[in-house]
Amino acid sequence: MLLPEQHDNASIILDASNYIKDLKQRVEKLNQDVATAASFTSQNFPTIRVEEQENDFLIKVFTARNCQGLLVFILEAFEELGLEVLQARVSTSDSFLLEAIATRENKEADDHIDDQVVKQVVLQGIQKWIEVSEQE
Repeated sequence: MLLPEQHDNASIILDASNYIKDLKQRVEKLNQDVATAASFTSQNFPTIRVEEQENDFLIKVFTARNCQGLLVFILEAFEELGLEVLQARVSTSDSFLLEAIATRENKEADDHIDDQVVKQVVLQGIQKWIEVSEQE
């Protein structure tokens, strides 16, 4: 049986360990973001902004060129993450613009989804689109 002081120390160590794991995951995500960004030139890489708003996410993706088929890959990425699009506005005439409000389909799930996770998933969708576009 642990004494109260030993329990407090164990709790502190466990919390610190979990925090370090979270930081490592964030660094890995940022490294992936950098790798994805390196595959584009600065003028044609989509700008991605994700804002967490209570239980929803405001997602904006913009690029100055028309990216035919990109919307499909982004929506597939949302689906893989378990996001449901509540509202969206898309323009694909001379440029690509997506403004969407999405929410988690299963709000009771234990997995934590924040704005960085959503941004990473959008980046993965863009990367898949790039790979397919390069093959064509």
